Parts: sequence; structure tokens; C-alpha cells
Amino acid sequence: MRHKMRHNWKRKLTGVVVLLLLGAIVAVGQTPERWLHVRVEKTGDNAETVRVNVPLALAEKILPAVNIDRIRNGRITIEGTKAEGVDLRALFEAVKTTQDGEFVTVESKDENVRVAKAGGYLLVKVRDERTRKGETRKEEVDVKIPMTVVEAALSGGRDELDLLAAIKALSAHGDSELVTVRGHNETVRVWIDTKNTQ
Repeated sequence: MRHKMRHNWKRKLTGVVVLLLLGAIVAVGQTPERWLHVRVEKTGDNAETVRVNVPLALAEKILPAVNIDRIRNGRITIEGTKAEGVDLRALFEAVKTTQDGEFVTVESKDENVRVAKAGGYLLVKVRDERTRKGETRKEEVDVKIPMTVVEAALSGGRDELDLLAAIKALSAHGDSELVTVRGHNETVRVWIDTKNTQ
């Protein structure tokens, strides 16, 4: 009798463990919904804050229905993908397959620009400091885009960017700061996370 009870107990415990493991696998397979956030803050006399929160799943559904100017079926037509003899897609393929590093550095009196690849991201940093009418104005731009998103955007036709593919690729990433701009009296921030507010 005890042997039978022990056997039933083991079978129940095994069943519970299997259910917990299945639940964990399902939970891992269900990634939380990602939201794209944009916040623009202006200071000074005309101070205002604009906040935009868009679920990426909604953007995926709406974008193919938007057909305005250069945007058609989730793609945007651009000019000059082979600007001045440079093929952007070929350039990206070369950057994608090379090791991390700093590829472009431009330093001048007023502006410093840096383009690099690190940890699966394309990084662009711009530092601008100009004096006009005796007033020094600084602007900082930081862009951090996953390489998979850049690749998806460039998967469109010859003279277009595939916005829909880029959004789908972005959905697969975790929380990420994409763009930050800090200017004289304005700050712009673009990022993704799982929160529906900011």
C-alpha cells in the first residue's frame, strides 16, 4: 500500500513539474508587447512637452494602409541610395560582416561626428557647438540602432526603405534607447520598451 501511495505521489509530482516547465516555455515564447515612445520637451518661453506612445504591433497593422507621398505599403521611397557612387546596401553588408570598431570620425572646429559598430548596434554620435551672436549653443545627437533593424530597412527595393520590416525587427529587441537629441532648449528622445506610458 505504501509503495502504491509513494508511486502516486511521484507521478503527481512529475505531472506538476511537467506543467510548470510547459508554463515556463509558453511564458518565454510570449514576448511582451513592445511600445515605441517619442518625447519632445521644449524649455523657455514656449515650453511644452509632447509624448507619443505607439504599440509596435499597431504600427505593423497600420503602416501598410498608409499611402501618402513617398510612403506606400509600409515602404518609403528614398532618393540617392547610390549617392555619389556609394551603394548603401553594399556598404552595410561590408560593415555587418566586419568586427566592431569606429568607421568614421570627423572632427572640426564646431562639430564632431562618429560612426561605429558595437555589440550588434550601429552607433552615430554628433557633438555640435557653435557660437552665434555671442551665445554658445550645444547640440548632442546619439543614435543607437540594432544592425538587424538596419538590415531589415535596407531589405526593400533599390530606392526604398522597408519600414514595416524594420518595425518587425525592432519588435524582436528588448528595451532599447534609439535616439537622443539634446539641444539648446529642446530634448528629443525615442526608445522602445514594454510600458504603454512614459
